[in-house]
Amino acid sequence: MLLPIIALLVLAVPVLGQTPAIEPCPATPKPSTTASPEKVRAKPGRTVVDASVPGDADVEKIVAPYSEKVLQLSKVIGRLEGGLNKTGVGGGTIGNFVSDGIRGYARKSGKSPALTIMNAGGLRKNEISAGELRASDIFELLPFENGLVAVEVTGVQLAKLLQIVTRDAQSGARIHFKWNEQSRPEFLSGKLVDDNGKEQEIDPQKLYTVVTIDYLLRLGGGAYAILQEAKSKTPLNITLRDAVMDYVKSETAAGRPIRGVKDERFIQVGPDPKVVEPPR
Repeated sequence: MLLPIIALLVLAVPVLGQTPAIEPCPATPKPSTTASPEKVRAKPGRTVVDASVPGDADVEKIVAPYSEKVLQLSKVIGRLEGGLNKTGVGGGTIGNFVSDGIRGYARKSGKSPALTIMNAGGLRKNEISAGELRASDIFELLPFENGLVAVEVTGVQLAKLLQIVTRDAQSGARIHFKWNEQSRPEFLSGKLVDDNGKEQEIDPQKLYTVVTIDYLLRLGGGAYAILQEAKSKTPLNITLRDAVMDYVKSETAAGRPIRGVKDERFIQVGPDPKVVEPPR
């Protein structure tokens, strides 16, 4: 009886004490066999957009209020001979053109200015090529809504203004200047000139009309603070830009082209500047 029991124990020990079997790792998933999307090949082309393409009614309704204004900008208002540029003292020939335009409009409106002034920094176009002069040229040159104003000053105040305006655009005076050590124009002397180019002495006791832009009047300080001392200040109720455009149209109607020529409103005395000033 003992032998069978021992045999059973010998057979049971390996079964009860064995290490659990290790499960195999799951297989790596096979790559998808789904086909990749077909590549789309685009080819460039041209489509002519002209009158044959029907307009969009909704878009046309939106732009309608502005279309006419945009078309007005492309209109030719005169002809320019010689071209204009901002190189030189007083804003160059562009400065001459604008200050002459102010003078021409002021006279047309009943004023007789002894002097017109435009700050060269407000001239925002450095060059206008010869040929057709368009409204857009004037808008680019004078983009601000500055209005014209006439002020009454004494002869003493006018003489001081001539000393200030050496670096800016002016019409109505002849100014002698020199280039200083900083290569800036420095006032030497100045007189008014009549329509025939004849110099006129300034009478200290007389009142003179000066037409300029309200921007210089509003500054209230700086070089043009003297404008605050004017005996009277009368707005001309027109922007500088519209006044210059009116001047161009009037000259064109009279058969006179706009000429970009230098005259003797600024006369240099002595040598050229050591460093040429870039256009402002």
